[in-house]
Amino acid sequence: MSAPICAQTIYPLDRADILAGAKFDFKVEFPELVQAADIKVTINGADQTAAFGKTADYIAREDGKDQSALLLRDVMLNKPGAYKIEVSDGVRSRAVTWNVYDTGPRKAKNVILFIGDGMSLAHRVSARLLSKGISEGKSRGTLAMDDMPHMAMVATAGSDSIITDSANSASAYATGHKTATNAMGVYADRTANVFDDPQVETITSLAKRKLDLAIGIVTNTEVEDATPAAMVAHTRRRAAYDEIVAQFFAARPDVLMGGGAANFLPQAAAASKRKDDIDYVARFRDAGYSVATTAPELSGLARKPETRKLLGLFTPGNMDGVLDRKFLGGGGVKKFPQQPDLTEQVHAALKVLSRNDNGFFLMVESGLIDKYAHLLDMDRAVYDVIMLDNAVKLARDWAAKRGDDTLILVVSDHSHPNSLVGTVNDDMNTVPNLPLRERLGVYEKAGFPNYPAPDAEGYPSRVDVSRRLAIMSASLPDHYETLRPKLDNPNDPTEKGDEPGTFKANEKYKNAPGSMLRLGNLPAMMGASVHSGEDVILTATGPGSDRVRGAMDNTEVFRVMVDALGLAAK
Repeated sequence: MSAPICAQTIYPLDRADILAGAKFDFKVEFPELVQAADIKVTINGADQTAAFGKTADYIAREDGKDQSALLLRDVMLNKPGAYKIEVSDGVRSRAVTWNVYDTGPRKAKNVILFIGDGMSLAHRVSARLLSKGISEGKSRGTLAMDDMPHMAMVATAGSDSIITDSANSASAYATGHKTATNAMGVYADRTANVFDDPQVETITSLAKRKLDLAIGIVTNTEVEDATPAAMVAHTRRRAAYDEIVAQFFAARPDVLMGGGAANFLPQAAAASKRKDDIDYVARFRDAGYSVATTAPELSGLARKPETRKLLGLFTPGNMDGVLDRKFLGGGGVKKFPQQPDLTEQVHAALKVLSRNDNGFFLMVESGLIDKYAHLLDMDRAVYDVIMLDNAVKLARDWAAKRGDDTLILVVSDHSHPNSLVGTVNDDMNTVPNLPLRERLGVYEKAGFPNYPAPDAEGYPSRVDVSRRLAIMSASLPDHYETLRPKLDNPNDPTEKGDEPGTFKANEKYKNAPGSMLRLGNLPAMMGASVHSGEDVILTATGPGSDRVRGAMDNTEVFRVMVDALGLAAK
C-alpha cells in the first residue's frame, strides 16, 4: 500500500513572524505534478497578487521531477497584522498563518550582538570562578556579560530538529526565521541546488538598506564559518566556503575580521583552499578595503581616520584560543604568533564602525568555545569565555562614554551538554595513585579550585594545578580520559575508526598518565561531543533591552534588535 501524498509545503513556514518591510521569497512546493490552472493561492481571502503586487512563477516540473512549485522572489508585506495563506491545487489544500509586525521608533544608534558559540551555563560559571575567584562560597566579582539589567532564557530548536547547529541558530538571530540544520538565510527546500532556496532578509541587509548603518562581523573562527556567515549568507550548505566568500564580497560589510584566509586566496596560493583562481583579498582591496593580517597591522589601520572599510584575515583557518596564544603556545601560534585577541579586534571594529554617523550593527563571536567543547577541551573553552567577557566589558565601557545609545546583547547560539560537577584532585606531577573516578571531588570534597590569582585580564597563569574544575559532558565519543588539561595542543579525542565513517578513541592518549578508556554514548559516526537542546542565556543592556525577559525563542532576539533600531517604524 503506497503512502498518502502529503499536502503542500509553504514558505515562509506556518506561524512565521515577519518584519514589516523585510524582503523574503514566497514558495509553494506541491507533492506531485499539478496544472497551473488548478492552483489557487489567497492571502486573507484575496488573490496573492493583491498582497505581493506580482504573480508567482509556475514551475511545472521542479528539478525535472513530477512535482510542481510556485516561486515569487523578493516580496514584502508592509502592513502589520495576521495573515492567512491558503493554497489549493484543486484536490488538496493547505493553510498557514503569518504574523507581520512593525517596530516602534528607533531607540538605539548602534547594536552589538555578542555570541559565545556553544557557550553553556557551565562555561559561564567556570569563567566567573577563574577570572574573579571565590572565597567562602561568594564570588569576588561578576562577569560583564552577567552584570546586565535584563535576562532571558532562549529556546534554540530548528525547523527540522530539537537540536540545532550554529548555522540555523545564528540564522534565527540574523533573520527572525526558523530554518533547518546547516542552512542560513533561507528556508531549506527540496531542490538539489543549495543556493536557490527561498531567502529571507538578514539584519545586516535591513540595517544597511533602511538606515545606511555600517556593518561589522568579527570572529576568531574562519569568517566563512556558520555564525559569522549567517549574518549575510543565503544557502542551506554551510560548508560552501568559496560561495560564502563571494556573498561576503557582494554584501560588503564595513568590517570583516577573523581567520579563514585560505578561501580568499586563489588556488595557486600555498595556503589556498579555493577551487578557482579568484583572489578575493585583491578584490576587497580594489573595493577600498584596508587589509590586516597581524595584530600590529590591525591596530595601525584602525587608528587611521581614513580607514572606513577593514578586512582582517589573521590565519588560513581558525584562529587560536587565548590559552594557547598567551600561555601554552600550542595550536598554530608558532606559525602565526601575531594573531590579535578578540578584545583587540573589537577595539578596532568600534573605531572603524563609529566613523559612520548613522550608527552600526556589529556581531562579535567567540567561536572557539564551541570547537573546544566538541573536543572535550574544557580548559581552552573556559579561557575563551573569559576573553569574550573582556570584549563585552570593552564594549560596555565604550558605550558608557557615549551615553545610552547602544544596545548590547550577549547570548549563545546553542548549548553543549556540559556540567560543572566538582573538582579534579591530582597534583599533575606523578602517575595518579587513584582510579579516574576517585580523583573527582564532589559535594564537600570538591572544595574550591586552587588556580593562581588571575592577572589583569582575568586569566590564571596555569591550568595544571592540583585542584581543577571538573566540567563533564553528557555526550561522549569513545576516548581516553585523563582528567588532565592538554598542555601541548588542543585535545583530539578520536581518530578514524576501523569501519568507514566511524571514529574510535585516539591512541595518542592511551598511555598518558592515569589514562582510562571511556566508552562513549554517541553513535560511532560521531567523533566529538555534540550540541544539546537546552535553552541558552541572553543578557542585555542599553536602549531596547527591556524586551529581553522571561522565556523567548531565538527568533525573538532578531525582533529585539530590529525594534531597537526602529527598522519598521511608521
